[in-house]
Formats: sequence, structure tokens, C-alpha cells
Amino acid sequence: ERMKRFRRHGQESHRDRIKQELYQFNKTVEHGFPHQPSALGFSPSLQLLAIGTRSGAIKLYGAPGVEFMGLHDENAAVTQIHFLPHLVSGLSTHTHPISYLIWSCCCAPPSVTRVTAVLAHSSGELLLLGTEGGHVFVVEVPGFRELEDHPVFLLSCSIPEEYGGRRSLEHVESLQENPANPQQVLIGYGRGLMVIWDLDCQSAVKHILATQPLESVWWTEDGLRVLSSHSDGSYCRWSVAGLDTQSEQEKSEVPYGHFPCKAISKVIQLPTKQGPPFLLFSGGMPRASYGDRHCITVIHSKTHVALDFTSRIIDFFVIRDGPDQPSALVVLVEEELVVIDLQTEGWPVIQTPYLVPLHCSAITCSHHVSAIPLKLWERVLSAGEDVRLSWTLNPWPITGGLNLSPDPPQRDLLLTGHEDGTVRFWDASGVCLYPMYKLSTAGVFHTDADPNDNMNQCTEGEWPPFRKVGCFDPYSDDPRLGIQKIHLCKYSGYLTVAGTAGQILVLELNDESAEQAVEATVADLLQGQEGFRWKGHTRLEVREEPVLFPPGFQPFALVQCQPPAVVTALTLHSEWKLVAFGTSHGFGLYDYQQKNNVLVRCTLNPSDQLAMEGPLSRVKSIKKSLRQSFRRIRRSRVSLRKHHVNNAAKLQDANARLEAELAEMELAPVQRKIEARSSDDSFTGLVRTLYFADTFLSDSSHNTPSLWAGTNGGSVFAYQLRLPSVERRAEDLVTAHPAKEIQLMHRAPVVAILVMDGHGSPLPEPLEVAHDLARSPDMQGSHHLLVISEEQFKVFTLPKVSAKMKLKLTAIDGSRVRRVGVAWFGSSCSEDYGESGLTVLTNQGDLHVVSLPGVKMQVHHPCIRREDVSGIASCVFTKHGQGFYLISPSEFERFSLSARCVVEPRSLVEVPHQTPTSLSRAQPDGASEYRYEQPERLHNQPQPSRCMFHDDQLITTVTYHCSSLMGFSSSCASGDPEISRRRSAVSIRP
Repeated sequence: ERMKRFRRHGQESHRDRIKQELYQFNKTVEHGFPHQPSALGFSPSLQLLAIGTRSGAIKLYGAPGVEFMGLHDENAAVTQIHFLPHLVSGLSTHTHPISYLIWSCCCAPPSVTRVTAVLAHSSGELLLLGTEGGHVFVVEVPGFRELEDHPVFLLSCSIPEEYGGRRSLEHVESLQENPANPQQVLIGYGRGLMVIWDLDCQSAVKHILATQPLESVWWTEDGLRVLSSHSDGSYCRWSVAGLDTQSEQEKSEVPYGHFPCKAISKVIQLPTKQGPPFLLFSGGMPRASYGDRHCITVIHSKTHVALDFTSRIIDFFVIRDGPDQPSALVVLVEEELVVIDLQTEGWPVIQTPYLVPLHCSAITCSHHVSAIPLKLWERVLSAGEDVRLSWTLNPWPITGGLNLSPDPPQRDLLLTGHEDGTVRFWDASGVCLYPMYKLSTAGVFHTDADPNDNMNQCTEGEWPPFRKVGCFDPYSDDPRLGIQKIHLCKYSGYLTVAGTAGQILVLELNDESAEQAVEATVADLLQGQEGFRWKGHTRLEVREEPVLFPPGFQPFALVQCQPPAVVTALTLHSEWKLVAFGTSHGFGLYDYQQKNNVLVRCTLNPSDQLAMEGPLSRVKSIKKSLRQSFRRIRRSRVSLRKHHVNNAAKLQDANARLEAELAEMELAPVQRKIEARSSDDSFTGLVRTLYFADTFLSDSSHNTPSLWAGTNGGSVFAYQLRLPSVERRAEDLVTAHPAKEIQLMHRAPVVAILVMDGHGSPLPEPLEVAHDLARSPDMQGSHHLLVISEEQFKVFTLPKVSAKMKLKLTAIDGSRVRRVGVAWFGSSCSEDYGESGLTVLTNQGDLHVVSLPGVKMQVHHPCIRREDVSGIASCVFTKHGQGFYLISPSEFERFSLSARCVVEPRSLVEVPHQTPTSLSRAQPDGASEYRYEQPERLHNQPQPSRCMFHDDQLITTVTYHCSSLMGFSSSCASGDPEISRRRSAVSIRP
């Protein structure tokens, strides 16, 4: 016995080492556009873009693949971001940032000292803070120490007489540095007064008196003029040259007419080498006619364009290749980042390699395909070429840092289905999620949209001269178009998609345009059952006339389910030319080569009237819910009374069986009692999963093609398929015959079905063996059927379908299975070793890996908050142990359970750290350019670390050295579900 214990301990230690080599949990990168952005910054010296969010996150982006992220401890919005030579600061007004510091030093109440404007001085040593009470403070950075030789000053003593007897100046609206003389600062007050202040003399040099409330100010490059924008939709140009203490107004203009206009919130004027300057401003639209538009106007020479965005403008800045060379306009709006090429005629859009708005239309489903063959990859890229022709050929203008990530080992696709009936193809091979191709299914049906309607065209002579930019479009012409299920065969190029109104499209990849009609085949899932009346939405009307489809995936077959309920399960077998589909009423099998239904099976429970209402009618009534609850209580009491009858007579047999089971198995952990679900529960006939397998159904010597279906009521149906020979496939019909039916004891919903061959390996995908990418399955030994329900994993032998083993989940910890995937986990220490396993996500947000074929729990990690129901529902697994889930409507979080297969940012940023010897013009966003002497090493050897934004002792400003902000490490990834943030392994080199 002692030797046995030692031997078992040694085996467990060996297995633990293997687990460490196979499994490692990391949250690696966030794909998409930050949710609820609130601030924008740019560093010309580092060539880094920064975006702050309302949740307190700051994200930095450089060249494609160079990404960093930091998170403030408190859930407070970042309202301003400023780059200095050696720090990045974000300002959160909700917690009175810096105000406590000012209050401590000056004994001024926080309400008076709330910061409203910040100027990062080009010296890199000073931060000027304008407050709500009209004060301006000068602070030394990075220590945030108030300078004694720059005392806190108030300008009430310098106010002109005409302002003296009137109300207060209000808050400091804007602070701007003189590009020709860094010692002069322009202070703009909300009421309209602007003051030029000399930092050396500590006195006002000049006053600018505006009659309208101030929105923003801009100082021209030569330092001779100031531009101000105002709340009435006007901007003014002021001359500040000369010795006069009061400036004269040169020009005041309301660009968009004499009717009341909205405020111009920001104005910029940039010189060019030849010709007039660029003038850019946001807002200013006529309030009555276009007050709901979000516009930035760009004027250069005779070209005047009002760029019209579909969401609110957060901020914008201009990137310049030189002092007189504006090259790109970068605009952050609430739902996307848009970059305009100012060097190319027509000012086209520059395609963003990251920050792509995944939610151009709301994401409704996703599908991942690993290891795409090169030929298919190139054809998909070619199909998306038409869209790329509208983009500029100029490269991405933000180039900071170096991407040190190795080339992806394989080509991976992520397909997302959307509410407007589109399917988008994304390159998910590396750190950047890059758009490749967009497929639209709306052209097959009659909708309210006009196909000739081009939102980007503007009528000649229209005023204002609008031009639609950006791709975010939250409005769907018809919610029935929404894509619910996707399945792509990477070997044959066949794609099938299913929608909200019971439509299933089969598409084939074509490199040329084609005009063709799509014929619909109706699948009546009710099978003539009486007493049911569909109360939901109607089916989509299919176009009878031929439709011109562009190059790419083109539909050639359509199945329409009746009733037109949401398609809940879908699978494709391209070798057999079959598509299986399921709804809440039943499932069907369609032969897309001969375009006919092979099988239609109704699974609807006679008592389930709720399944006839549809998702777009009304929700489940509370009255029915309560009635069903009382029925369950009564049934449990009745069964309990019946159980006590003749209990004494059965006690001895029960004890004998219990002793026999305990003798054969190890002592299980304490299990909770799981009551069997009633067949009267709603949606018991809903089909959850469909699966094709070539296995043994009738006897152990003849394998046949089969279709398996699992329902919400714990039923599994197996059909034996008879396929004609290859020579007769086009003439003879495919037939399906019932073979097996399993009813799980607790009626738990069946989430997935899997067949394992004689070696215990999952059966390969269709055509995978034919392309020499997988070994042929073992057809000599006995096959096993794995049925995965929400509560347990149960293995049956085939063809007898007798239970062999099971792994309970709900009875142990109360969780239920929500998502399952089959993955291959390669060893991080040996290229030749790996194991198959199941990746499992539960309703608690926990990730599990279950071994195959032994069905034993291997690892367990918390990943998603249990309250994040949409995140759990959106999870999709890859074939190599990774996964994606939505952390917001616009962002995917990528994670990995594999020790070998990890996709994460690895970047290097050259951080200059010198004393600036010359001062140059600050960028409009507050970023500054610098020239340095004699490099000084920051770190002999960078030490990556987990980065979080922690509060200082006195302030809650998000302020960190670049080396601290950028020093993320993937090795410190936490399993904390509260921190769904990326850790990036980087190097910092001075």
C-alpha cells in the first residue's frame, strides 16, 4: 500500500509537469475599438497615439502591432491626455484630479480649483493648469511640485476696465503657448476674454476682448495671430503683433450662414509650403437644419469639405511631415477612429490597421477558422480588393515603436455576423485584427433599402458641402437580416450562413462577378402538426429576378424554415454536399448539390406554445413562468410521496447497488442534488447542436455517414445517411433513416456532440484527410460518442450506445456549460507532443480544459465576470486553445489556454531622455516636439512588469513615466476576471 502511494504521487507529479507544458492561461490582446473613448493625445517625437476611455483606461498605439495599455484603479473617465518628454498624463475630472494638490498648497476650495484646461509646456518641465475659478497654476513635472518662482496668480488685477464691473470671467477654457516665444502663454476664459501672459515677467502683455463665449483658441506658427472660436458658430482672427496692450480683430466669420449655428468647439490653422494654410474646425453647423450632424470642416485654397461623421466627435489633430507639410487628419469619434489623407487629391480615407470598429453594425455571432490554406486566403483578399480601392495608397502615418512579435505560424480567420445581414472576414493571425472582406446577404431579399443610395455622394452645389466618412452605421434596414450562425469549409470554399428569419444561405467563392437568381426551398418544420400558430415575424421576401453579385462569396441555394424562427444550430459537410440546420421547432437536412430537402424533423413539444412566439414578438409572460414553477413544485412533491411507497422493500437493493458502485470508483466530492427538468419547460424542442460523423450506428463492422442532433430538452437524435456513389451523386437522392435516440435523465440541454475513433481522437473535419492535413480515423476499434450537456460530459459506446463514463459539472460546483470547443494543445517543451482536449466555458465565466478521451478535468481558470452574460454568450474557441469574447459591443478580448500557441503584443519603443535644448511648437492636442543631446540610459536591462494606474498620495491624475506605462508583461497575466486587460511584453530603450 505504501509503495502504491509513492508510485501514485510520482505519476501525479509527472502529470503536473505535462500540464504545465500544455496549458497556460493568458489574456493577451484586445481587438477592436475602445468602448466609450473620452480623450485623445499624440506624441510627434514618439509617434504614439493615445486614447483614454470613460472607464479609466489609456491605450497607446504606434506602428501596426505596437500596442500598450494601462488601467486606472478607479472607474473614472480620462478627459485629457498630454505627452511630455518622459511621462504620459491622463486627467480624470470626476475625482477632482490635481485639485486636492492645489487645495493643499493654496487653501483654495476644490470647487474653485477644479481643473478645466491643461497646457504641457514645450520645455517639458512645466504643466500649466487652468481652473474653474479662473486661476492658473504652474506645476513642475514629473513631481507635480508647485514652483516657488512661478506663484499661483489671479488676473483680476489685470482685467480691462470694460470687464471690471461685470460678472466674473468664468472658467479657464483654453491655454496655448506662443510657438515663436515659449515664455508667452495665451489664457482664454469662458466669457470671451483672452490674455497673453509672460511667464518671466509674471504680467499680462496683451488683452483680447471677444464678445461671444469662448470655445477654443489657436496661435499661428509665426506667433503674429490668434484664432478664437465661439459658441455662436463663429471664429475670429486677431492680430497680436505690436506693442499695444489690446489686440484688434482682423476678421470675424460665421462659416455656415446667417441663421443661428452651433458652437465651433475647436479650430486649427496650419501653414503649407505653397499656397494658403489649412483651416480646420469642428462644429459650426446651422442649428435648425443640421444641428444633429457631427462635422469637421476642412478648408484649403478653393476646396471646402464638411466631413460628416455618424457619431459624436471626441477630438482631432493633424500629423505633419514637416513644419509646413500637413499630411493626415486624425479624428476620434465616439464609435471609430478616422484618418484622412491630406496629401492626396480628394482627401481619401487611410485604412486603419487597428482600432477598426467591429461594431459597424451590431455583432450577432462569430466563427473562427484556423490554418487557412494559402489559395483560399488569397482569394478572400482579392474579393475585398474593391473596397480597398477607395482608400489612399499612402502608408499608415503613425509609426512609433517596433513590432517584435514573430510572424504568425498560420493564417487564421475570424468571421463576424452582423445585424444588417453582413458577414465580415478578419485576419486574426496576429496582434492586429485586420479587415479582409465584407459579404452582404441583403441583396438576396427585398428590403426597404435603396440599392442605388450612396451615402458618400453629395449633391453638387449642396451647402454645407457634406461628405460622409467613417463606416459606423448602427441602423439596420430589417432586423430579420441579422446573421445568427456561420460555418465555413476552408478546403472547399463553401460557406453557409443562417439568419434571424429562418433563412439559410449556401454560398460558393467565385473570383468573378455573376448574375443569378437564388431559388428558395421551404422546410416545413412543423410537419403539418395542428394547434400551432406562429405569432412572430414574417419570412423575408426573396428576389425572384437575377441579382448581380460581386466577386467573393455568392449565394446559389437558399432554405427557408417555416415557421421563420431564429436558426439556432448550423453545420456543413462539404464532402457530402449537405447542410444541417435547426430552430426551436426542429431540424432539417438539405442537399445543396441537388437543392432538395433530405430530412425534416419536428422536435416541438405539444405543451411548448412559447416557441411559437418568436424573438421579435413579446417576451415570456411572468404569469406563465409562475405557473410552470408551481407545476414543478407539485410534481416534485408527488414524486417524493411515490418514492416513500414501498420504500422499505427497495432499501436493501439500493444499499447493495451503492456498495458495489463505491467499491469500483473513488470517493466523489460532495455533490448537490439536480432535479430532473420537466418536459413542459419552454423551448425543450430547441435544437442546440448538429454534428456529422462517419461512424458505427447499426453494427460494429460497417461504418456509415450519420447526422446527430441535440435539443434543449436533453434529447439526442441520430440518423443514418445513405449517400449515392461519387459517380451517381448528381442523379441519385440522399436518404436519411432514424437510427438512435437518447434521452438524458435530467433533460439537461445538449450543448455539443462529438464522436471519437478507436484511438480516442475526435473525428477529422470534412476533406481534412483528403488534403493530407490529418490522419485517417481508426475504423478498426470501437467508436465512442461524447454527449456534452449543460450539466455533465457523458461517454457512450457505439453502436450499442451504452454509458461508459461521465464527468459531472453542475453537481460539483453548480455551474453549467455554455460554450465548448475541441482543441489541440501542443507542448511548449516538445514539438512532437500534444494532446486533444475540450475547451469549456461555464455560466460562471470559468474556463476548463477537459482531456480526451479520458474526460478528466485538467485546468480551471476564472475568465469572465458571471454578470457579463453577453460576454459569455459571445465566446468562440479556436482549434489551438485560444478564444475570443466581447468585453464591449466594439471589443474582443483574446485569451489563450495553450502554453505553445499565444498571440500577444511584443514591442520596443525608443524613449528619448535628455534635457531639451530648443523649444518647438506644441501640437494642437498638447503633444510637443523635442530635440535632445547626449542620450542617458534609463535602464540597463528593462524589467517588464504588470502595469496598473495607481493613485498618488495626493492626486488621482493618471501620470506615469513612459517606461512604467509601457512595461507590461504577458508573464504576469492574471486570472482575475475583473481585469480583462492586455499585458504586453515590451522593451524600453533610451
